[in-house]
Amino acid sequence: MSDDHARPIPRRPAPGSGDDDVYVVDTRRRRGAPSPGTARRSGGAPPAGVAADPVAYDEYGRPVPAGGGGGRTPGGRTSRPPREPRPPRAPRTRRPGRGRRIASLVVLLLVAWVGFTAFAPWHAWSSVSRVDDVPSGERPAAGDGHTYLLVGSDSREGLSREDRKKLGTGTAEGRRTDSIILVHTPSGSGKPALVSVPRDSFLPIPGHGENKVNAAFAIGGPKLLVRTLEQATGLRIDGYVEIGFGGFSTVVDSLGGVDLCVPRAIKDEKAHIDLAKGCQTLDGPTALGYVRARYSDPEGDIGRAKRQRQFLGAVMKEAATPSTVLVPWRWWSFTHAAASSVYVGQETSLLDAYRILSTMRKVSSDEALSLVVPIGNANVTTSAGSSVVWDAQRSKELFGMLRDGTPLEAPPPGTDGKPTGG
Repeated sequence: MSDDHARPIPRRPAPGSGDDDVYVVDTRRRRGAPSPGTARRSGGAPPAGVAADPVAYDEYGRPVPAGGGGGRTPGGRTSRPPREPRPPRAPRTRRPGRGRRIASLVVLLLVAWVGFTAFAPWHAWSSVSRVDDVPSGERPAAGDGHTYLLVGSDSREGLSREDRKKLGTGTAEGRRTDSIILVHTPSGSGKPALVSVPRDSFLPIPGHGENKVNAAFAIGGPKLLVRTLEQATGLRIDGYVEIGFGGFSTVVDSLGGVDLCVPRAIKDEKAHIDLAKGCQTLDGPTALGYVRARYSDPEGDIGRAKRQRQFLGAVMKEAATPSTVLVPWRWWSFTHAAASSVYVGQETSLLDAYRILSTMRKVSSDEALSLVVPIGNANVTTSAGSSVVWDAQRSKELFGMLRDGTPLEAPPPGTDGKPTGG
């Protein structure tokens, strides 16, 4: 039978219709005509033929929506149109891992610690007491480097009656010098130096004749003491720092004690100490007695000056240790204990204080020189009683080297504290 004729397909009539009519469906496939599967009823009316929306199929037999615009495959089927390329995805951002979070926390803590380490001394410095130390009149010209005056006074200010009894400071009022030290920091090569000035040094005091140098402090305070020493040494004094009895004890206790090697057994009732020979840790009251002991020392005031320089170096060495700097409350306690017990000159800056403290620390490691003004005679009877007289020639040479910036790598002659007879 030829495909050019339609084949009738019997169709069961609807029940009750009584109609024996049948529908004829053309099963021939014509180009552009819909496939048999696409025939459908529309509006409930029986189709007279095939009148349905064309549906195309791809090579895998999947229907392609009408109007898709696809082409035909070699087999004659309509293909799916090519898809438009998707835009590239943004790279996925990974959250920082645990290691990165820990590293960030460490960096944050380090920055905070550095900031706190710098803030503590700055805050303490803002609370120090200021004194008038700048003398009037003509002064020596500025020399090489910087020279500062460090004074230990026997001031009982701030000490209660119980504190005075415990520390053995006595009840005298006012302030007197217990130690006088010139601190020199060169601008070029050479070591910095601490130069002790015996407090019984017999010197001219401007406007007050000749007397022991500590009388200048008692008469006119820091200003007259600075003027007296500038006149005697020819050095321009660039800053002033003073610490009292209570300060010595408080600073040491804030560090948890200080390590000192006692060169010989010392028993001094006036200083309230009884120390055995050897290296040991001293608390505040004991360290104070160690630097104050005078009558039990065969070298008298010269021996005490040596112990004071040793003590200052040990304090700064302990202050610079990790156990102090890395422990926030100990670092805060030390800086504020030191600031609360010192007086500084009106023009003395935080940088000046740093130079002084740095030189004190270097003494303990032999990076700085520990000297005494050259002495000619340590026991001369004067109008002020038993006094210390300088070796005029050697002291002049020493101060000339400091003023001119002559590099010092070893103690100059006569600076060991032993009288030269000159």
